[in-house]
Amino acid sequence: MFIAYAVIAVLLAALLAMSARAKLTKEEKVTKTITGLGVPLGWFPFLAACELAGAVGLVIGLWFAPLGIAAAVGVVLYFVGAVGAHLRAGDMKGAPTPLVVLILSVAALVLRITSS
Repeated sequence: MFIAYAVIAVLLAALLAMSARAKLTKEEKVTKTITGLGVPLGWFPFLAACELAGAVGLVIGLWFAPLGIAAAVGVVLYFVGAVGAHLRAGDMKGAPTPLVVLILSVAALVLRITSS
């Protein structure tokens, strides 16, 4: 179970880091999508910081299980919010992307709990 967690944690951390970078550099497609959901540009640094904290926590969680569990919980909550924002805005076309990351986050959480 630990090896599965390690693979998913590293993959998820990379996805989170790329997403944070896109928000911090205000990539056009990301900016258009997220502001279209009603999220103000001023929230981008906070959202990116949350993603980076989750990425770091998942990786450190390879050695310190409580941090990995806490980070996975945080990432799950973050992406529950992201999926909810897409659904609230009626953006069914954009909802699958955060939904996939949410599923990966839940998998990371379950795997880290079971491999502790």
